[in-house]
Amino acid sequence: MAVSDLLQRPATELARLVRSGELTSRELVEASLERIEALDGRVNAFCHLHADEALGAADAIGPGDPRPFAGVPIAMKTEIPVAGSPLTMGSRLFGDFTPAHDAFAARRLLRDAGCVMVGRTSMPELGIMPVTEPTRFGPTRNPWDLERTPGGSSGGSAAAVAAGMVPIAHAADGGGSIRIPAACCGLVGLKPTRGRVSIGPDLGDHPLVTHGTVTRTVAETAAMLDVLAGYEPGDATWAPPPGEPFAAAASREPRRLKIAVTTLPPLDVPVDPACARVVREAAEALASLGHEVVEADPAWQIEGFDEIFLTVFGAYISQTVAIGGILSGQAPSRENLEPLTLAIFERAQETSALQVLGANTRLQAFSRGLIAGFFGEHDVLVTPALVRPAVPVGTYDTAAPDAYGEWARSGEFACFTPGANISGQPAISLPLGETDEGLPLAVQIIGRPADEATLLALGAQLEQARPWDARRADLAG
Repeated sequence: MAVSDLLQRPATELARLVRSGELTSRELVEASLERIEALDGRVNAFCHLHADEALGAADAIGPGDPRPFAGVPIAMKTEIPVAGSPLTMGSRLFGDFTPAHDAFAARRLLRDAGCVMVGRTSMPELGIMPVTEPTRFGPTRNPWDLERTPGGSSGGSAAAVAAGMVPIAHAADGGGSIRIPAACCGLVGLKPTRGRVSIGPDLGDHPLVTHGTVTRTVAETAAMLDVLAGYEPGDATWAPPPGEPFAAAASREPRRLKIAVTTLPPLDVPVDPACARVVREAAEALASLGHEVVEADPAWQIEGFDEIFLTVFGAYISQTVAIGGILSGQAPSRENLEPLTLAIFERAQETSALQVLGANTRLQAFSRGLIAGFFGEHDVLVTPALVRPAVPVGTYDTAAPDAYGEWARSGEFACFTPGANISGQPAISLPLGETDEGLPLAVQIIGRPADEATLLALGAQLEQARPWDARRADLAG
């Protein structure tokens, strides 16, 4: 079997083949490393490889290993601590800082589930931008079109999966960073409910960020969420456990749902006709499947909303800058930070704690109003994932004279995604179409709080009705 075909089979199937002895983990890891060597010079998805360590871990996995993904290669975004692996956050500030511990999510994926990490994937500096073009590692490119972005901030992970280098990859989402690259690269990307996946032990909770994965199918996403989900000691907040495994939810048809559909963006920006078209097509498909589909615009065009969000998001970015300086022993400066990151850090120092708390309070009020006022009447909301298809590499410049304004401009591209981070609701990106030029197009479906099960069941139903897994990026063969 061709290497490209092997690595594009579902991760659940690959794990079954390793468990039965029909394949060895070494064969899978060698296939992954071979693909990385052949393609990553053009894609630049990885910032660190761990070839020897991966082969050693693979050799320790034999037939009958009961762990759900034992022996399956995985890429880990360089945003999460993994013992013995550099944690760079895409920034020169972090140097080659190497943690001695695993994040709980990393432990669950690598130790508990048995995935084998082949390397670390790139991200924009500190996860700020919706494209992956860090100064330290250079731009990551989209396997569907090397002149375009794979999105961000989990762009390296999405590019690695879309290119067939790994079957699954870790990702994280603080404003759309799972769903944006999934949309750009033709993948499935679920942002879980806030508190569903622990972000410990380094933090007890976070108002925006959560961990997840990018995959090719809804079933894989559901199975990976079963691995990642659950309380860990010290978590300050956590989501209520599901009534059944997420994989089971993805395997059954959803009940008849009341589905709201909108192409109205939270910011007053134009939506590309192709992105609006794929939403209309999704609405037609959902209606044909028996759901009640209505056009309904949430009241999320609030004057000054983008500035409020950037104030809160910038405060947490600045906290990460301060931590990075402590870990690396460097003072944040123009020598080790991109101009945008330094501008955010300096602006945060001029912003009072009361201003940040006030902005956060306004975000909470917005999210409560959205949940109570809109999702009390609708089960899910379908939107475009992005306002336009994957943009060309270099569209946004973190060294622009008005770096902060450039950040705000980049937020227009992905303005549909941050709302679910603010409210803590689950949201999924599904690759339901493509442009005339063959670029992926996606819809986002936002669910009620703690109701990933409905999103997964609905996503699987759409996947069966309008299959996408056979579509391959040019580089993926």
